Amino acid sequence: QVHLAVSGGGVVPLGGSLNLSCKASGSAVSRSAISWFRQTPGKNRECVAVISAAGSIHYSEAVKGRFALSKDDATSTVYLQMNNLRPEDTAVYYCGAGPSFTIIPTQYTSWSQGTQVTVSS
Repeated sequence: QVHLAVSGGGVVPLGGSLNLSCKASGSAVSRSAISWFRQTPGKNRECVAVISAAGSIHYSEAVKGRFALSKDDATSTVYLQMNNLRPEDTAVYYCGAGPSFTIIPTQYTSWSQGTQVTVSS
């Protein structure tokens, strides 16, 4: 089991930047893929970036080139640096942990609380 605690989020102007962090703890952390998802009302949870236990990274087309995911193994923290933010990036962001390197939310077994990101235009 993995416990996840997310921090960051807030209101940022169009074109601005924001950094989210997800601190993981638990016995399965080193074997888990960690992902960042986002969700808006009435829509399914969407994966924006995921890092495998081995360090492979996948980005969605919507954020590729603007968002950067990194991991600090010493603190088991995964960061999502979000640059050049757009109104369509406004959502509640979650991090998830699971055994597979996947963008499918049902494959994740642990979730953080959500954090709101709002891009003002």
